[in-house]
Amino acid sequence: QVQLVESGGGSVQPGGSLRLSCAASGLTVSWYDMSWYRQGAGKERELVARISKGGGNTEYADSVKGRFTISRDNAKNTVYLQMNGLKPEDTAVYYCNADWQESYRLNYWGQGTQVTVSS
Repeated sequence: QVQLVESGGGSVQPGGSLRLSCAASGLTVSWYDMSWYRQGAGKERELVARISKGGGNTEYADSVKGRFTISRDNAKNTVYLQMNGLKPEDTAVYYCNADWQESYRLNYWGQGTQVTVSS
């Protein structure tokens, strides 16, 4: 059974930092494209950052470039999102996603973790 368990969310003041973790079981994170998405209140879910399977190429939403960093620890089977310089507009529920597609597709979501940026 596949599980993606996010942790590390919380409340922080503008300019602060948080590190989100996505611990995976039932799959190997290096075999999947691993992503972080977020969904703010009344907004659509949007891609924040992605790290590709294998070589680990990364991509980021323009709104977080230079502030957020996605990384992967294969030994711990965990993906991280380091968030620096947080802004109120980063407030959202952050979700971990695993995606694998060849002749068929496998796609999994975590339960989400709340990040609130407020003074």
